[in-house]
Amino acid sequence: MTNLILAAVAALVVGVIIGVLVGRSGQTTNLRQRRVEQQIEELRSEYTRYQAQVNEHFMESAHHLRRFNDAYRDVNQHMARGANRLCNDEDWMQELEQEASRARLEGGRDDGVEPPRDYAPKAGPEDTGTLAEDFGLKKGDKPPTSKIR
Repeated sequence: MTNLILAAVAALVVGVIIGVLVGRSGQTTNLRQRRVEQQIEELRSEYTRYQAQVNEHFMESAHHLRRFNDAYRDVNQHMARGANRLCNDEDWMQELEQEASRARLEGGRDDGVEPPRDYAPKAGPEDTGTLAEDFGLKKGDKPPTSKIR
């Protein structure tokens, strides 16, 4: 019977030791889990702060752009009012019309540059233009046929 009691006490001691070891390993797992949860919460709060900063930046940018547009409109209106008040519109319009009619009468540009043509010039009326299929061929020659492979 003493052997039985010793075996029971030994089993109890072994069980307590195993329980303590399992409990400690569970605590380290809980500790790690708490650390990870804390890191996740820190990252969430940092992300929320970042979103707030981005929103604030764009709201401030929109405010500055609105002020810029208002200032541009004010300058434009100021220039228009000054032009209306200071310039004699009839003289100005007559001068513009004279310049436009003079440019139309002269008909060309001063720099000698011509706009591109959408046709090929010919040397004579019976000549073919550069866009003709037989351009550059002697009379009697057939135009080459393209072979598609």
